[in-house]
Amino acid sequence: MRIAAVPFLTALLPIVLLACAGPDSADYPAPPAATRAEAAVALARPVAVTFPAFGDDNPHPWDGRAPDAYAVHGIDVSRWQGPVDWPAVRSAGIAFAYIKATEGGDHADPRFPDNWQGAARAGVPRGAYHFYYFCRPAVEQARWFIQHVPRDPAALPPVLDLEWNHRSPTCRHRPDPATVRAEAARFLDILTAHYGQRPVVYTTVDFYRETGIGALPRTEFWLRSVAGHPSTVYPGQRWTFWQYTGTGRVPGVRGPVDINVFAGSVADWTRWRR
Repeated sequence: MRIAAVPFLTALLPIVLLACAGPDSADYPAPPAATRAEAAVALARPVAVTFPAFGDDNPHPWDGRAPDAYAVHGIDVSRWQGPVDWPAVRSAGIAFAYIKATEGGDHADPRFPDNWQGAARAGVPRGAYHFYYFCRPAVEQARWFIQHVPRDPAALPPVLDLEWNHRSPTCRHRPDPATVRAEAARFLDILTAHYGQRPVVYTTVDFYRETGIGALPRTEFWLRSVAGHPSTVYPGQRWTFWQYTGTGRVPGVRGPVDINVFAGSVADWTRWRR
């Protein structure tokens, strides 16, 4: 299991971003040799990504420690961002990307194959995430994710996105907290056994408070908080990623995009990825 980092400010350091195109599942055939060659070239290109600055359509006036005090920034994307210019994203200082792969037990993001391979070719470390639906068993959803996401040891840990689906036209069910935690643990265990990495759990303020999801053992957390530092919004909760805006602007992405920070220094990030 990876150990969650503790936030602290570090001196400017260069980082070499490493990523590779892993074997694809039967649904997404392996990229051609030319693509693999491009990925190999991307691996060798060093990029300094320390303390990058990005735009925001709706910035928050931060009290205390602001997002720009963190050295390692990343984005999460889905089909709603449209085509992504991954080389431009990397050049802008993005150190990692989480890419939506699946939702529930019957929806696959149509842009996942292009984003997965495009990020690898550009040398952007990437991981996949699953948006959970509470109207299907965890086992079904875990199998659906595994069906669509390649098993690549170089990828970042998978992510389980847990939040209430209050706008869903098909599933607004809200199980009791014990059921939520039990099903989440089942999903995490299945993916851990398959990928060899325990998934990170992404969650929101209301879901966290209403379900006690922070009590899951052996779990790292990715916390959404666009109006305050996680130490204030989620008091006492250790975290690995903080999603600080949903209206960010990053070169290479046409519209607004979620931007996140990693909890530690560049050196912590390098150790965490191993």
